[in-house]
Amino acid sequence: MLHGPKTPPFWKDRIVRPEEALEKIRPGMTIFLGTGMAEPRTFVRHLMASERGNLQDLELIQLVSLGDTVSIDERYSKKYRLKTFYSGWVASEAVTAGRVDLIPSRFSRIPWLFQSGAVRIDVAVIQITPPDEQGHASLGLGVDVARHAMEYASLVVAEVNPGIPRTVGDTFVHVDDFDLFVEAREPPIYLPRWPVPDAYDRIAAHVAAVIEDGSCLSFSIGPIYEALACHLWKKKHLGIHTPFFTDALMDLVTSGAVTNRRKRFFQGKSVAAYVLGTPKLMKWLDGNALVDFQPIDVVMNPRNIGLNDRFIAILPARKADLTGGIALHVGKGNVTAGAGAVAELFAGAAFSRGGRTIFALPSRNRKGESNILASIADYPNQFTNQESLDMVVTEYGIAYLTGRTIRERAQAMIDIAHPGDRQRLVEEAKEARLLYRDQIFLAESGHLYPEKLARTETFKDGLKVHFRPIKPSDEDEMRRLFYRFSDQAVYYRYFTRIKAMPHGAMQGYVNVDYRRTMSIVGVVQEKGIERIIAEGRYVRLPDRPYADTAFLVDEAYQGKGISTFLLNLLIRIAREQGGIEGFRADVLLDNKSMLRVFEKTPYPLRAVVSEGAYEIVISFRAE
Repeated sequence: MLHGPKTPPFWKDRIVRPEEALEKIRPGMTIFLGTGMAEPRTFVRHLMASERGNLQDLELIQLVSLGDTVSIDERYSKKYRLKTFYSGWVASEAVTAGRVDLIPSRFSRIPWLFQSGAVRIDVAVIQITPPDEQGHASLGLGVDVARHAMEYASLVVAEVNPGIPRTVGDTFVHVDDFDLFVEAREPPIYLPRWPVPDAYDRIAAHVAAVIEDGSCLSFSIGPIYEALACHLWKKKHLGIHTPFFTDALMDLVTSGAVTNRRKRFFQGKSVAAYVLGTPKLMKWLDGNALVDFQPIDVVMNPRNIGLNDRFIAILPARKADLTGGIALHVGKGNVTAGAGAVAELFAGAAFSRGGRTIFALPSRNRKGESNILASIADYPNQFTNQESLDMVVTEYGIAYLTGRTIRERAQAMIDIAHPGDRQRLVEEAKEARLLYRDQIFLAESGHLYPEKLARTETFKDGLKVHFRPIKPSDEDEMRRLFYRFSDQAVYYRYFTRIKAMPHGAMQGYVNVDYRRTMSIVGVVQEKGIERIIAEGRYVRLPDRPYADTAFLVDEAYQGKGISTFLLNLLIRIAREQGGIEGFRADVLLDNKSMLRVFEKTPYPLRAVVSEGAYEIVISFRAE
């Protein structure tokens, strides 16, 4: 038992056996049942088992059919039909088969449907904690629309469960709000924690990399969220505004990463509408004022969401196509990814200053089939708001889609597909005219991509730059970097006055064989958009164990030490890879800044003047 003193008997005279509560129901009634872990399991089990003649042609209403209590078998079709506002979890197949009715709606509009009479509620059966001495009880594990259902129902039944936590927020109800009380004889539905396969851990690491301190997050359940919480422990002043509060969020709050201090809506509090998790989470939430539970129309109202700066909607996807189309999950394990809920989270992120939307998925499913497709036209439960989609993440990286053309998106999506699927996707994209017909594809590049070299460094004035190996989808950003250079900077780099860098020239530059060429780009985030501001590379020489090296740094970011960092990084990579005994480079005589970069190396340096330039040779062998 999670609760303290016993309550006086002023409400106990209304306790009835479940069978007695069922006597009050008439054929054709609509019965609202608490959702998810708040499902009144004792009442529902008796409803399932009863043979009473009055229990016919009933409608059962649940926001999400989560538990195992409400059966959706054909044998119950004469007794009742389940209506749900969400086709995920256990109800999806039954919706398709016609055994369950789906009411399409945004979650935040459901209370209005009750109020208007569009959805009639005759009976509300709500799970509560034991009332205290003043007659107040908590709605415990699910606020959702319970209070609204109670308001419009002619019969309100409380299932009193001493095994649920007394949660804080807009959760408190009084015994006078109920007509009958049923004592729970079963524990609430518990959800075990999800195991985290390696691919999901890598996905979570990529997602965490783009979440800034002070961001406000929406969470759900599943391996992505389990892993993500662990990768966020070192963040500062995170906020939580989410429909579901989980064990992973409990861990994140207790780590100290969540303070909610920078939120503007319920500042200092994590906000949620439901609980999904284990007995440990139930105990932690009991009387815990750090988490404020509110009705679903408060939590999922996009304008409320948008009051929080840097709101990040993190959503699981089933499939994604090369243009940014998303197929959402269906079936068990799917809670947040209904089109209505996703639309509200998307709108909330759009209202939020600095808000972002991220879809995350593994590159392949359990059958080894690609989750990145040329088209998702044949998949159900689609969300095609491509205009608002910021990022798609797999274990192979992040596809930044904001402001990108269809062709640029296609290349970015191919770059995060499984390496074994990329050649086919390139061919399909060419056939669909999503890519240029002459698009280069190096079959081994995906398998060879040295992701482990990625890292983030901080430079003068707090500038944070993320360094990673170059990708084919960097073509357009590298072109933009080229055109930002002055004529002098271009001449210093190429020793000729190049005026243009068309697709044909640049795609050969960004498609590299990492065994022979190593190219590292420096990336910054500018208003939520990834921008390349630097590049350094070396190319192995064919006739001796040395490599040519060269650098580019955006003129707006020069003088901060980026070139020096790139040189030292490339030296370390070359030495670790083996077979390279030194670097050589050509530097024009008047390019004093680049000469100083090379002079800072701790390795022996030899500079020889030849034809108006220094030939610089750095040997790694003698230190």
